[in-house]
Amino acid sequence: MPDSPRRRVCIILVDRANYGRLKPVMRAIADHPALEMSVVVGGTMVLERFDHAVNVVKEDGFPVSGEIYIELEGSTPVTMAKSVGFGIIEFCNEFQRLKPDVVLLIGDRYEALSAAIAAAYMNIPIVHMQGGEVSGSIDESTRHAITRFAQFHFPSTRRSAEYLGRMGERADTILGIGCPSSDIARSLDLRLDPAVVNSRGSGATIDVTKPFLLVVFHPITTEYGGERGQMEQLLAALDEIRMPTLLLWPNIDAGADHISKAIRVYRDRTRSAWLRTLTNLGPESYLKVLAGCACAVGNSSSFVRDASFLGTPVVLVGNRQKGRETGEHVIRVPPLKGEIAIGVRRQLERGPYTPSTLYGDGRVAERVAASLASLVPYVQKRLAYE
Repeated sequence: MPDSPRRRVCIILVDRANYGRLKPVMRAIADHPALEMSVVVGGTMVLERFDHAVNVVKEDGFPVSGEIYIELEGSTPVTMAKSVGFGIIEFCNEFQRLKPDVVLLIGDRYEALSAAIAAAYMNIPIVHMQGGEVSGSIDESTRHAITRFAQFHFPSTRRSAEYLGRMGERADTILGIGCPSSDIARSLDLRLDPAVVNSRGSGATIDVTKPFLLVVFHPITTEYGGERGQMEQLLAALDEIRMPTLLLWPNIDAGADHISKAIRVYRDRTRSAWLRTLTNLGPESYLKVLAGCACAVGNSSSFVRDASFLGTPVVLVGNRQKGRETGEHVIRVPPLKGEIAIGVRRQLERGPYTPSTLYGDGRVAERVAASLASLVPYVQKRLAYE
């Protein structure tokens, strides 16, 4: 009797965070005898201004099946909306060419929504990871929209799984619980080579053997127009503290150019001897920096999720992660200079926290791969209204 054909799973990568969380899953899929993987890369992963992060995927040994260009320049609400349209077209082309049995999506990016719409209209079942969470920005709506298109779910926490059920997703479509970035954190050698942060980027040289801050601040698209002022408040707080700081440039969302402008103006006017800016880090390098910093400041979801595995103190600024489940390592503050500075000083005095398993136990990827191999695909989505 002939062997059953391997199930074709198409992985969608649209930004550096996507890859950081999906890398363990991709490895588990590649190692699974019943699965065959294709990888489509788009969004900021293929853009030079974001350090062409697709090269990291290739260097890690994963074959890239397709690279698509969907981002319209501008970082405004209009360009984001139009990029969704371009994404639908390009993902349709890739799905037609690759003919996957299942599409695997993660998170709440608008580029992932494009892939979800394309797959749904082409009758390709969708598995969605990190659904059921709560946050601010347009991400909140995007995440739940992808959930509605998806036939199967792999949420990160028990509360998220419960919320999916309350939204009408059937219990048998929730395949498991946990965030796969915990797998990297569990096995990672956390020793940080200074070259990771100092061989690229620009600004001050960071002594990674001494306390330093990690700062990431992305725009909140539903507060478009206020992001530059918020970034200026954050920079003013950092200027007051004057501690060695590694600042990563923001994502491509509406308002990102205004945040970048605030950073450039501040950097050019002050020539701060404590500030270093950097575009991108690979998944392991980023986690090493996150683990090695004395405090993480800003609004990245990694400060909620990944920092919890590592026990890194966090000052979460503004509303981008409003409502998201957090461990005890997080302090929330408004985007005001004084409040931010107080929060950072409090966390520096407190020091590291006990690592948490809220977002995963470090053994998630193999469970995801096993679920992908054993699920029974279906197309017609029906909610459990009772």
